[in-house]
Amino acid sequence: MVSAHHESLHKVFQRDTGLLIDALQELLGVDFPAYQKIEPVNVDLTEIEAIERRADTILRIETKGDPYFVILESQGRPAERKRRSWAYYLAYLLDKYDGQPVLLVLCHDRATARWAAKPIEFGLPGMPSVIVRPLVLGPDNVPVMVEPEQVRSNVPLAVFAAITHGNDPGVAAILTSLAEALDELDPNEAVIYAEYVEAGLADASAQQTWRKMMDTLNIFFRSEAARRTREEGREEGREEGQAVERARMVCTVLERRGLEPSVATRERIASCRDLEVLGRWAELAWTVSAAEEIFVEE
Repeated sequence: MVSAHHESLHKVFQRDTGLLIDALQELLGVDFPAYQKIEPVNVDLTEIEAIERRADTILRIETKGDPYFVILESQGRPAERKRRSWAYYLAYLLDKYDGQPVLLVLCHDRATARWAAKPIEFGLPGMPSVIVRPLVLGPDNVPVMVEPEQVRSNVPLAVFAAITHGNDPGVAAILTSLAEALDELDPNEAVIYAEYVEAGLADASAQQTWRKMMDTLNIFFRSEAARRTREEGREEGREEGQAVERARMVCTVLERRGLEPSVATRERIASCRDLEVLGRWAELAWTVSAAEEIFVEE
């Protein structure tokens, strides 16, 4: 199963689809046409039942001309087999949707970004039949956002930038500016961004720094979900209230990711009083592709 760290890089684009246009135009210098709408596309690219292929995120962008299908792939380290998959993804989308496929690779570190940016060639030496040129976002072309006004002007990009630069020596300053910006947002919105950052930071010390900042700001505990949870918690006792709180959080994360839990799934989550199990479900809620998959390890 993919990690929350892996998922956070591309999930922020699902939540704020306009971030994709910012990334293409401002960070990569792409002269992208005016668009009417951006919407997610099913990421399952399987054609033969025995071979499953699944992209991380695919967004459809409608323009006055052909639609564009942007494949967002989070890449933590070089993997040559992945390069073959990318070529397949592009060909599949072109054939199935008759639109223009685009590959955008998201990387945490410079070495992986350099590897991902290399053209992928298939065919005869010097006369390839197919050439794939990935677009890549990584520490070298994603801005370090530390100025408060810069962060406030584009919080989704600041979240992505903080994750991308999570290994930088100056990450504390980056996180401080972002935390201050989140503290000014609606708590229900801020808590989602805060979770993305915590899951996405690869460096353990940076992750710990972020958790301490969030504890100080108490973003989650000012959210609407937390308010309802606290009211129930007062009646049901401290431990009971913690379980209710975690159960609410599991459902909230699934809902925010567009994975609407069934009635049976909601009832199972709500009835659980094991804090350890609920904590595990909360982590899985950020990575599963269907709500019911949080139970697979049970």
